Amino acid sequence: MPAPERVPEVGLTTAGTSTAPSADTELLTHGQLTVSGRVRDASNAVLYCTVEYEGRQAACVYKPVAGERPLWDFPDGTLAQREVAAYLVSEATGWGLVPPTVLRDGPYGEGMCQLWIETAPDAGSDELLALVDREEPGPGWKAVGFADVGDGRTALLVHADDIRLRRLAVLDAVINNADRKGGHLLPTADGHLYAIDHGVTFNAQNKLRTLLWGWAGEALSDEAREVLARLAAGLSADGLGTRLAELLTTAEVQALAGRVDALLTAGLHPEPSGEWPAIPWPPI
Repeated sequence: MPAPERVPEVGLTTAGTSTAPSADTELLTHGQLTVSGRVRDASNAVLYCTVEYEGRQAACVYKPVAGERPLWDFPDGTLAQREVAAYLVSEATGWGLVPPTVLRDGPYGEGMCQLWIETAPDAGSDELLALVDREEPGPGWKAVGFADVGDGRTALLVHADDIRLRRLAVLDAVINNADRKGGHLLPTADGHLYAIDHGVTFNAQNKLRTLLWGWAGEALSDEAREVLARLAAGLSADGLGTRLAELLTTAEVQALAGRVDALLTAGLHPEPSGEWPAIPWPPI
C-alpha cells in the first residue's frame, strides 16, 4: 500500500456491527480506532489508523462514508458497504483474497475498516504484471492485450499464470468488479496474495473491468467450480445471502446469484463483453 501522509491524530469510536468470528474482524469491529495519517493519491478519503482491543494492536485502513464521492453508475448503497460485501464473498470462497473488513462507526462516522497488509519488499505487483516487447507471452505468463506505450509503440500486457490470480479472476467475475487494477494486488512475504479496493462492485449490470483477462474463455478449474457451487448454496440459504442483503440491494444480490449460476452453467472464465473498455484506466 502507498505510504500514508501524516495528519493530526483524532479520537475514539464506538463498536461496530460485524459479527464475523475471526480475531482480526473482532479487533477491527470493537477496537479503539486512532487516525494517524491519510493515504495519498486516493480518489476518496482513505485514513491510515491503528486499532487496539484487549491488548492487541494492528494497523488498518478506515474509509468513512462521508468521504465518498457520488458515482452516477453506482447510485445505491455505499463504497464501504460493497467493500464489506466483497470480503464476505471472499471468505465464503475459502480463498481469503480480501483482507479482513468490517463496517463500523469511526471518528468521521460510519465507514469501512480493513486490516492493513504489509507487502513483501521484493514481491511487488511487477512480478504479477508486465509489459513485454513481443507478440506472445512467454512461459508462465498470460496475455491480456496490447497497450500504447508512447511514441507510436505498443507492448503486450501480460499477467502471471498464477493460481492466486486465477482465483482472483473468478472472484472478480462473481462480484462484478469494475476496477481491478495492478495496484490493488498485494503479495505478502509468506506467499499469500490479497486484493483491495472493492468499492465499485456488485452492480446489477455487467461492469467487469480487469487486468486479469488471461484465462478468458478457458475452462474453469475443478476447484473454481466447487467453490462456485458452494457459493450458490450459500446464497440460497439464510447465511451469506442474509448478510449480503444488509449491504446490497435486492437486485444486486439477485444479480450476484445469477452470475454464479451463469459461471457454473458455462463452465468458462468470462470474456469481455465488447460493450465498453474491458481494462480499467489507469491500469495500475
